[in-house]
Amino acid sequence: MIRYYDHNAPFELESGAVLPALRIAFHTYGELNAARDNTVWVCHALTASSDVADWWPHTVGEGRFLDPSRHFVVCANILGSHYGTTGPLHTDPATGRPYYGSFPAFTIRDMVRAHRLLADALGIRKIRALVGSSVGGFQAVEWAVAEPERFGRLALIATAAKASPWAIAIDETQRMAIEADATFGEPRDDAGMAGLAAARAIGLLTYRGAQGYNLTQQDPDEYPARHRAATYQQYQGEKLCRRYNAYSYHAILNAFDTHDIGRGRGGVVRALERIAARTMVVGIATDMIFPPAEMRRLQAMIPRSEYREIYSPFGHDGFLVEHERLDAILRPFING
Repeated sequence: MIRYYDHNAPFELESGAVLPALRIAFHTYGELNAARDNTVWVCHALTASSDVADWWPHTVGEGRFLDPSRHFVVCANILGSHYGTTGPLHTDPATGRPYYGSFPAFTIRDMVRAHRLLADALGIRKIRALVGSSVGGFQAVEWAVAEPERFGRLALIATAAKASPWAIAIDETQRMAIEADATFGEPRDDAGMAGLAAARAIGLLTYRGAQGYNLTQQDPDEYPARHRAATYQQYQGEKLCRRYNAYSYHAILNAFDTHDIGRGRGGVVRALERIAARTMVVGIATDMIFPPAEMRRLQAMIPRSEYREIYSPFGHDGFLVEHERLDAILRPFING
């Protein structure tokens, strides 16, 4: 069940803008033990929610790496999201109307500062393991550098210490699609939906890659009325529009591009040297957003770390699909 923490005080963003108050939506699974040392914190990716059991199937359950019978599993919805935490569709107290496009710019560090507020409010000083994939991995590595003493273990899956030019270019292409929708910018919840659908279709090409599409979207032998790959793209765009909004998507893409663990810390190498947690870095052999070579370089810069790689025909999205392979790596690592 979704829960909320209301931080009824100003929340200053890295940009200098201030949110008058901050609401954080979150889910928990299992119970915090008497020693308060059994927390496993999950940082979610772009359009996911705090409900890990929903968006990361077969990972939450007894005998899995997110095991509520052993661990107190926590996931907080990120700043700017559509799923409960303060974002563009929330009411701006200054105007009495939703922020929409006027929601202030925020960064990955701002997301992590919100996580830290929630952890403190829950009375969690030490976190046994911090787990993050993709944009969730951005948050996880940022938090592990910001508060190295808080974490015992760190799992980074298909992610990076800094947003690469390639990843930023992917995001900009999606933003261009949203901004090409003439309704984007209008003060209504459903503004920019055609642009959002196109952006999602663009993103999916990089999430899945050629192998994933060629495996699952082949046309039948007869002359098709419509290509399966084409209808799949349209369906996925429409599906996101039913559950999300263009303002949050656009804002989180912007936040994605701010990720640089070395900013203000003397560079990436010096920043990563601060990580005290034992770390597992997991790459996906077919990931075109965070290729294995980049994942290996990330692991090489983190003390007390090891690298594992899984194969999936589904590219970056393999972290959502290959739950058995991930479980074989992360369950013994987290349980330690």
